[in-house]
Amino acid sequence: MDTFQLAAAVGEQLRARGWRLAVAESCTGGLVGHWITEIAGSSDYFLGGVIAYSNQAKEQLLGVHSHTLLQHGAVSEATAREMAAGVRRLLGADVALAVTGIAGPGGGTTEKPVGLVYIALDAPDRQICRRHVWDGDRATNKAHSAHAALALLRDYLAHL
Repeated sequence: MDTFQLAAAVGEQLRARGWRLAVAESCTGGLVGHWITEIAGSSDYFLGGVIAYSNQAKEQLLGVHSHTLLQHGAVSEATAREMAAGVRRLLGADVALAVTGIAGPGGGTTEKPVGLVYIALDAPDRQICRRHVWDGDRATNKAHSAHAALALLRDYLAHL
């Protein structure tokens, strides 16, 4: 399924439930929100998003705890989960997505290689986080991450 079809399918699922979505993005720089808003009528279900690239923005805007960033780092499951919960709370959404990772080409380490991404979903009944390691260039890693975030939301909504 191409990204446009995926975003449309997610929109139909959200609209059918009367749910509203919020997103918190770091390494994708707003790409998830962009793809959602490529669908006409997305204002019915998309509240908005926060691009929290710096740790300071993650803390101040999304409520990520400083000890989480110190202990686990910005690219971690713990941070992704707190970002998703934070943006859901901030915008009053029914469900939220968060993406944090290392798009590349630099910034990777042995423990956290280029292409490492955590995608979290925060909903009333649960929180889900997925770890991915992409092997593309920066643009490809960002696109894979945004697509995976939408796919996570689609799959969650399909199993409610």
